[in-house]
Amino acid sequence: MVEAISRNATVQAVPNQVSSVLGSETVVLQLKTGTYYGLNEVGSRVWALVQQPTTLDAILRAITDEYDVAPETCERDLLELLYSLQQANLVRVGDAQ
Repeated sequence: MVEAISRNATVQAVPNQVSSVLGSETVVLQLKTGTYYGLNEVGSRVWALVQQPTTLDAILRAITDEYDVAPETCERDLLELLYSLQQANLVRVGDAQ
């Protein structure tokens, strides 16, 4: 089960990674583990957004504005993606300040 993240929580990519855009996809290398992760077009957009601290709410608004997706579906899928990225030590999710 994916943990709930507050819409005001700040999400940011961690420094121990490098990424490269390949067409509409992004490849991310977690430097500590040497593991590569691939992100599709939407995941790549999320990845671009989290290069600077941003809130879950801001990411949701950007994705629903840019893609034809229902807000509920977007939120569910985004939470799953962020949870996976967090488990892979690629993003940090923090409480709103």
